[in-house]
Amino acid sequence: VQLVESGGGMVQPGGSLRLSCSASGFTFGSYDMSWVRQAPGKGPEWVSGLNPGGMHTYYADSVKGRFTISRDNAKNMLYLEMNSLTLEDTGLYYCARALDTTAVIIPFGAWGQGTQVAVSS
Repeated sequence: VQLVESGGGMVQPGGSLRLSCSASGFTFGSYDMSWVRQAPGKGPEWVSGLNPGGMHTYYADSVKGRFTISRDNAKNMLYLEMNSLTLEDTGLYYCARALDTTAVIIPFGAWGQGTQVAVSS
């Protein structure tokens, strides 16, 4: 199993970024997927998740209305569109796969290495 995130960077408050996660080594379209972030000095925070078909999406209250999760099963790709970014969105963003095909979002069975998002003025 391999999950490789990309798309992070530095952005000003109010800006936007689009994160991508390339998946391989498993049947991507059969698993719930999520984005999880970790701010400096804090524990991991689940951000968003979606079901295998992508029709059911879930968001943490802190990002609801600003972030959009999506997936392209034909390309084995997971995305996170982030808008209206704030200083509190700074952190390392991980792509995570559910433990197995019966798990609904959690628990997680695999993580990527993460991509850094820095929101700064």
